Amino acid sequence: MNPLSFYDDIRIYGELIYMEHLKMQSPDIVSDNMAYIAQRWPECLIEAKDENGKLRQVIDFDKLRQALSSDATGEGQERYQFTWPDKRHAIRMANTPTTSTLRPCREDSVDFDHTQNLYIEGDNLEVLKLLRESYLGKVKMIYIDPPYNTGGDFVYKDNFIKKNSDYVEVSGAYDEEGNQIASEFEKNADTNGRFHTDWLNMIYPRLKVARDLLSEDGVIFISIDDNEQKNLKNVCDEVLGESNFVGQLILKTATDNNPSQINIEHEYMICYAKNKYAQTNWIRQSETAERIVQQYIELKKSCSNSAEIQTKLRQWIKAHKKELPQVTHYNNVDDKGVYSSSSNSSNPHPGGYMFDIIHPVTGLPCPKPANGWRWTEKTFKDYDKNGEVEWGKDHTTQPHIKKRIETSVEYLRTLIYEDNRATTKMLADLFDGHKVFDNPKPINVLKRIIEFVTENDSLVLDFFSGSATTAHAVMKLNAKDGGNRKYIMVQLPEVTDEKSEAHKAGYKNICEIGKERIRRAGKKIKEEHSDWKGDTGFRVLKVDSSNMEDVFYTPAATDMQNLFADNIKADRTDEDLLLQVMMELGIALSEKIEKTEIAGKTVWNVKQGYLMACFEPKLTETVITSIAKQQPQYFVMADRSLASDNVADNFEQLFEEYSPTTIRRIL
Repeated sequence: MNPLSFYDDIRIYGELIYMEHLKMQSPDIVSDNMAYIAQRWPECLIEAKDENGKLRQVIDFDKLRQALSSDATGEGQERYQFTWPDKRHAIRMANTPTTSTLRPCREDSVDFDHTQNLYIEGDNLEVLKLLRESYLGKVKMIYIDPPYNTGGDFVYKDNFIKKNSDYVEVSGAYDEEGNQIASEFEKNADTNGRFHTDWLNMIYPRLKVARDLLSEDGVIFISIDDNEQKNLKNVCDEVLGESNFVGQLILKTATDNNPSQINIEHEYMICYAKNKYAQTNWIRQSETAERIVQQYIELKKSCSNSAEIQTKLRQWIKAHKKELPQVTHYNNVDDKGVYSSSSNSSNPHPGGYMFDIIHPVTGLPCPKPANGWRWTEKTFKDYDKNGEVEWGKDHTTQPHIKKRIETSVEYLRTLIYEDNRATTKMLADLFDGHKVFDNPKPINVLKRIIEFVTENDSLVLDFFSGSATTAHAVMKLNAKDGGNRKYIMVQLPEVTDEKSEAHKAGYKNICEIGKERIRRAGKKIKEEHSDWKGDTGFRVLKVDSSNMEDVFYTPAATDMQNLFADNIKADRTDEDLLLQVMMELGIALSEKIEKTEIAGKTVWNVKQGYLMACFEPKLTETVITSIAKQQPQYFVMADRSLASDNVADNFEQLFEEYSPTTIRRIL
């Protein structure tokens, strides 16, 4: 338990019930860290006056430095560091908790009650903070395509130190229709004196919070171009650790037809791991090899023998050579299938195995490699017995072991070519010919990367989701291999330009494009894979201000009078409240939610009884008893909930009798 948290003594109708108030804000990382320091090094906490003259606890960093190391770098000493103006502000932004919440939007969702996928509308920094409890260490892969800072990109103007009264709809960010207000973000022109500073202030806190969501073996891929590639890598070195740098992919996607000096034809995808040493080898079966296998299967239907199949297969491979990188040498056929005989028989280093291999026709020994054979004599004989040796016409040629095409694997290579024109056309075709999004990410590249680095049940996050290419890629891959990967998409509802084709087609903001793409892509994938019954739904959640009139509960600000006040905003539903409770208790926002009725009261059941909640007033003993008998891990009710003196008197007794281990909380 957080030593700095507090318990409210809630007196209801004379009965004292010890129940902890939910905090109704994202985790306060600074407070948690201070609590740890207070436990471990209490001498490092001192009292100091804040800007209002009030005493508060602060860390004496000189004492902490001494406690940690006698060799700590002192003030004034030169040392390597990456910094920029306002870096302290960026760090503060990462650490400042948010009082915002997420509200469900069933009307925009697809299969809300059963899907495990999330689509979240709102500022991604706030969203990442809200996801911290529920998805701490649970995300296998993050992919983001942040602003490249070309001079025309929008950069967020983050400020979460706002009072609840200052919120206008969603933290002052959205208009009545839910679209992003332009004043909340602006173009970072390259003539701006803070050109790099503003971009770094935007990206740093988001990566810092996102790191917490990664699993121990999790990875993050970030698309970027030359404008901020250097700075991005420096930020990642600091946030994720230089030792966790995995590599940098180079994507050739387009050609600059009007270069000033150098024709720019590429962009980058930088990859870091949460813990590089927790990674497994990224290997997968070759998709291009699979094409050869499929062609072989087709030829078997019309050809009479292996020799005929081999001749026609070689002709086909030659005609499709450019489409089959790294696998064109699989052009031999026998009764068992397709193989390559181009493997080297020689040991790669001196000291290989020296023994005579007798040619089956001439009866004479084949020439030994200078370094010796790659295999032992027994291994070679076993291969030969199973028909896996490719012999030369006579003893003058060294034999080779057949390498079956089924064993062909591929690795994630640093150089990737993907014609982005095909991606743009694919998306336009999906939207009935309308070009609704400029420069969508190549879906095949993302699908390939996800296949390399995730397992079948992994969670994938994209918090600059744009047209939702990542969600599309996850669904396509699941349909291909039968996986159950889940995704979380996060996107700010930036308004579309009135002159754009997207706006003319009826899409007022980017979120509308992303959600519609998932709907259409899911339908098409189901049509293409009729036997696949996977998840193509998504649960839509939207950022909004706190559900509570009074956001913070502190000993100084809380009194008995406002404890009894109905502090829930009038426009909020029970499901709104439930979602906020789930976030604070660390429950996945995709968990199954069931609604039941007990004695006329709505009771919510989350994760098969893990959490039960009722926010209605005047709860009777019948309701309380029924809930307690189901023995949930958590029970949450509102301040207003208990019906009478008798219910209040018996509340604790009922839970102690039927479910003493249930943790009770008050909203």
